[in-house]
Amino acid sequence: MNKKVITFLMIISCFFLSGCGKKEQATTNQDKKNVDIVENKKITIIDEESKSRPYAVVINNYPSAVKVQSGLNDAYMVYEIPVEGGMSRSLALFKDKTTTRIGTVRSARHNFLDYVMENDAIFVHFGWSHYAQDEMNGKWNIDNINGLYDSPFWRENPEGLATEHTAYTGLDKDIEYAKNKGYRITTEEKSLLDYSTDKIDLSENDGSIVANNVEIPYSDSYTVKFVYDAENENYKRYVNGVEHTDYFTKEQYTSKNIIVTKLDFTYTDDNYYLDLHNIGTGDGYYITNGYAVPIKWEKNDRSSKTVYKYLDGTSINVNDGNTWIMLQSINKTTTIN
Repeated sequence: MNKKVITFLMIISCFFLSGCGKKEQATTNQDKKNVDIVENKKITIIDEESKSRPYAVVINNYPSAVKVQSGLNDAYMVYEIPVEGGMSRSLALFKDKTTTRIGTVRSARHNFLDYVMENDAIFVHFGWSHYAQDEMNGKWNIDNINGLYDSPFWRENPEGLATEHTAYTGLDKDIEYAKNKGYRITTEEKSLLDYSTDKIDLSENDGSIVANNVEIPYSDSYTVKFVYDAENENYKRYVNGVEHTDYFTKEQYTSKNIIVTKLDFTYTDDNYYLDLHNIGTGDGYYITNGYAVPIKWEKNDRSSKTVYKYLDGTSINVNDGNTWIMLQSINKTTTIN
């Protein structure tokens, strides 16, 4: 065969071989990019890689003070906890935020410490019951910022409320104060809840019921309601039938996930404060995207994390978004329809 022909065929062969190699490499690189996208898919409600300690702020839910609340839509998780007088107080958890106005802030109760500890949080409050004071300074030694003595608080009173309903704090001030106080500001604890980057649909789960309206009474004078907003796939919050809004931004509070925790309580030795029976197991509901399913909760001791499980025993994942954990007396009925 002519040398020129042989040379031409060799060049053509190399061209095709090289082209195939490049195509194969390109495919491999694209596959790698697709894998990276899946592996790098992260939740947005918090940065799970962040080592920052959260801040847990006691929020005033007294009926006349609810209307002047601020900052709660920046919380990634809020516990609503029964207190004396048929009322509740909220414990709002913030992580990697610098929200400049949160409140109004009220005093601590001893059972609040359980939820501060299970999140390894720095506790922000304005005063305390004597039970909480004894435990914080004694057995548990909780890192805390107290409005009775510490500086990151101020008062605003646009509605002419009693003084105890007028204290606010800001995370920008709390973070700086915690650093100056020498508190540990990092944590190795993972988040309390397991979040899913894929949408959780409860409609096919055992025991699933439609949950467009969720009503959670704490007493005859205080009821919380969540109404599902299908367009935005979250729940709008109401207190005593009125939209629950941020006083300063006018934004209505919403929640992606709701966890109802049913528990009993007795009264403390002075027959005034509540002693929540939150150690052991109990019933509840997980509610998201327009559906609810019955669940069980477990808490081994006061400092351990509460675990939430479906009735088959598997731990729940929650949708990527904020969560309100509603602790409600077993003597009150949660209405879901």
